[in-house]
Amino acid sequence: MKYLLLICSETADGFPGATPEELDATPWVEEMTRRRVRLDGNRTRPAEDATTVRVRDGAQLLTDGPYAETKEQMAGFDIIDCADLDEAVEIAAKHPVAKFGMVEVRPFWTD
Repeated sequence: MKYLLLICSETADGFPGATPEELDATPWVEEMTRRRVRLDGNRTRPAEDATTVRVRDGAQLLTDGPYAETKEQMAGFDIIDCADLDEAVEIAAKHPVAKFGMVEVRPFWTD
C-alpha cells in the first residue's frame, strides 16, 4: 500500500536544536531504497515560496504563500510502498526529522 510521508517542522524556524548531521536523511534514504519501499521524495522550498491556486466562478485566483496559516511547515515528502500501516509507521519513525519535527503518514486513496 502506498503512503505519503509529510516531513514537517513544528516551527517556522525549521528544526531548532538539530544539527545538519542529525537531519541528514541520506542514511534513511539509502536504507529505504535498499528495502525497496521508497518510491520518491524530496525537500520542498519554504512556505513563503508557495503559491496557492483557487478557481472561483471560472476565475483563477493566486495567493502567495501556503493555504493554511499554521506554525507547522511542510519541509518535504516521501512516497513509500509497504505492506501496511505498521510498516509505514516503522519507516516514518526512522526518518531523522521524526526526532526534531514530525512525519505525517497518510495512505493514498484506493478503490
